[in-house]
Amino acid sequence: MTGPDPEEPIMRMAFINLPVADKEVTKSFFTALGFSLNPQFEDETTACVVLEENIIVLVHEPEKWKQFLHTDPAPKGSNEFMLALSCADRAECDALKAKALANGGAEYAPAVDFGWMYGTSFLDPDGHIWETSWMDVAAATEVGGIPDAS
Repeated sequence: MTGPDPEEPIMRMAFINLPVADKEVTKSFFTALGFSLNPQFEDETTACVVLEENIIVLVHEPEKWKQFLHTDPAPKGSNEFMLALSCADRAECDALKAKALANGGAEYAPAVDFGWMYGTSFLDPDGHIWETSWMDVAAATEVGGIPDAS
């Protein structure tokens, strides 16, 4: 028996864990944005939001969240990171933000538009920052927004 082919790329999954005040509110918010839930990984204090097949967000109510930490939780109103989602185009960026604002999310910052890159952002009901972005890679390379890969 042989191991995995070292030339074959490994398909990884991303599991994002977030604290939330109320998992039911969070479930409603993310399903309103068009994401699905996986009840297989849900219990009375945790829910599983599927952003994409390999990108999973596990949301935990406060006492459950503390069980995962080896330090104190970040105080409400502070930010340790921003979650960014790529979008197919500008319209999808705007639509996702509009859905978020209509379903309990809040404004975070104005849209950014560099011509070759566009993005919006919003806060989910628990204050986590979500960014949406679209980029025209060819145009970005042409103007020096990203390095040429060749």
